[in-house]
Amino acid sequence: MFRGNRIFLTCVYWAFVLYVFVPLILMVMMGFKDSNFIGFPIRSWTLDWYTGIFADTEVLSTFGYSVSIAVLSTLISVIVGIWIAVLLEGRKFTGRALLFGLTLLPALVPGIISAIAFRIYARWLGIEPGMGAIVWAHAVHNVPFVVLVIMARLSTLPKSQIEAARDLGADPVIAFMRVTMPYLIPAILGASIFCLLLSFDDFVRSFFLGGYEPTLPVLIFAKLRSGMSPEINAIATVALILTAVVGLWAERFTRRMNKET
Repeated sequence: MFRGNRIFLTCVYWAFVLYVFVPLILMVMMGFKDSNFIGFPIRSWTLDWYTGIFADTEVLSTFGYSVSIAVLSTLISVIVGIWIAVLLEGRKFTGRALLFGLTLLPALVPGIISAIAFRIYARWLGIEPGMGAIVWAHAVHNVPFVVLVIMARLSTLPKSQIEAARDLGADPVIAFMRVTMPYLIPAILGASIFCLLLSFDDFVRSFFLGGYEPTLPVLIFAKLRSGMSPEINAIATVALILTAVVGLWAERFTRRMNKET
């Protein structure tokens, strides 16, 4: 019976792996097709689509624009998220549950509803569509993830370390900067990478709040409307490789820092 269950779970695991990775493999393959349209069979292969996107100023400028938005929104969300996490973790005060629920709300609202709400609110505030509006929306959406990661790390911080710093004469600010912040660095790095990838891949909020200059997901969507070209697969493959490399590097780096702390 145990052996049968193990075989069944193994089959389910590999079925899930195929379900996830086969579409990605097909997407990468289509980026090498020597044709103007994707589809099988692939009679000849080429690197022209990849060399083309690296020579395309529109794609390169859009990529840089998306990275800038991701970095700025991540910086804002990490600063705000750390402050909220420190306020909530280990403290009991009136309205704590309400504040925690409101903090998590942006992550729970469906993306399309969130994007419409941000667009209406931005118009009411007089914020023009563009980079500033997108950064603001992405930062608000990312704050809950930062709060959850930082709070989880804070819950494992030995209170004796902070008490020892206070006994040695450190005020709350110095104790936070010299004891709490170094302990939070792995969590901050992990949350930052997660927010970077979320912002970089965010289509709905970027589409509703964007101006004349599109982000990379919006550019890919615009190209899709004119036909399924291998160029789209090449752009998506490069973005996939870069995000995977950043994610794997962050995972290894945070794991090493966790061992050191």
